[in-house]
Amino acid sequence: MHVYDDLDRRLITLLREDGRAPVSKLATILDVSRATVQARIDRLLDSGAVLGFTIRAREDSGPQGVRAIMMIEVSGQSTTQVIRSLRGIPALHQLHSTNGNWDLVAQLSAESLADFDRVLREVRGIPGITNSETSILLSSV
Repeated sequence: MHVYDDLDRRLITLLREDGRAPVSKLATILDVSRATVQARIDRLLDSGAVLGFTIRAREDSGPQGVRAIMMIEVSGQSTTQVIRSLRGIPALHQLHSTNGNWDLVAQLSAESLADFDRVLREVRGIPGITNSETSILLSSV
C-alpha cells in the first residue's frame, strides 16, 4: 500500500482538478522541480495509488444513455477479487466500499438499455457476487 506524504496529497488534488495539467505547471504550483513532479506521478502510477487520468464532464454534455447505481453483496473473503474484476468493466465509473446490507456500491453507465442489460449480466456473473440491486437514475434534481 502506498503511503502518501503532503506532496503526494497536493499533487493528487491538483490532478483531480485538471488531469491534463502540464508537469511544468504542477511543478510551479507545488514549488518543486519538474523532475520531482514527474517522478511522483510515475511512482503513484506504478504503485497503483493513481489508476489513471480522466475527464469530468457535465452530465448533460454527452450522450444521454442509461446511468445507474448498483448495490452489491459479496460472499465471504472474495471482496478483493470481486473489486479487481469490477475495475475491468469500462461501464463502471465509480466503486465504493460501504457498510450495512451491501458490501459495494457501483455507479454504472451504458449507451442503451441493451448495453445496460449486458453490463448487468457481466457484473452479476463475477464469481463472489451473491446478490445485487440496481436503481436506474432517471434525472438529476
